[in-house]
Amino acid sequence: MYNDLKDKVVIITGGNSGIGKATSERFGKEGANVVINYLNNSEEAEEVVKTIQDSGSKAIAVQGDVSKEEDIKNLIQKAHEEFGRIDVMINNAGFEKPIPTHEMSTEEWSKVIDINLTGAFLGSREAVKYYLEHDIKGQIINTASVHDKIPWPNYVNYAASKGGLKLMMETMSMEYGKYGIRINNVSPGAIVTEHTREKFSDPTTRDETLEMIPLNEIGEAYQVANINAFLASEQASYVHGTTIYVDGGMTNYPAFMGGKG
Repeated sequence: MYNDLKDKVVIITGGNSGIGKATSERFGKEGANVVINYLNNSEEAEEVVKTIQDSGSKAIAVQGDVSKEEDIKNLIQKAHEEFGRIDVMINNAGFEKPIPTHEMSTEEWSKVIDINLTGAFLGSREAVKYYLEHDIKGQIINTASVHDKIPWPNYVNYAASKGGLKLMMETMSMEYGKYGIRINNVSPGAIVTEHTREKFSDPTTRDETLEMIPLNEIGEAYQVANINAFLASEQASYVHGTTIYVDGGMTNYPAFMGGKG
């Protein structure tokens, strides 16, 4: 538990499911005020709000499309109106769908880029504006992916979005560190969520995935949420402009594990 997170105001895009849900609930346990952005499942979002409220913390749900400028501005405004300030912006909303590159339409390319990269840009930009205007040494945490460094065939738009997100974060960290605004990325590997549980329950898929993970375990959403909480806390006060991989070692060339090298 991080005592300094109590009463902090945290916005989490895509905070109603998967890693976002786990992160929302973790900050609720820390005593933070949580603003949960969701796209189209209000019941799911309200369930997370109730879970957080049952833990003794405050939370609200705000509908919005992260790829739309006006929706992000409204998200910031609602958070301010409800809680009076913003301390942490977590750009977590994301989308992926496998399509061979030569079959990918411009629309399919743009949908992933708009959500994963432009959405994180808009969230980061508006958070920085808010922090500067209110003289707050706030934080930005982006949910990236191991595919910000590992190529992923049939997911060229996703890999491009996460690779772009890495350099976006690093550039902004250089630009705004002097204001005390800390900006970092968290890059998950294979993580079990309600969206991936069925896939990883297939024995063949699970075994193929485990071959890529030196720790020989598929991660859980709460393990990513733990890192988000750490980065937002004073324990990470000197962590800035970096990426933390939560991947069981997936980025460390696991194909060499069985080799003679």
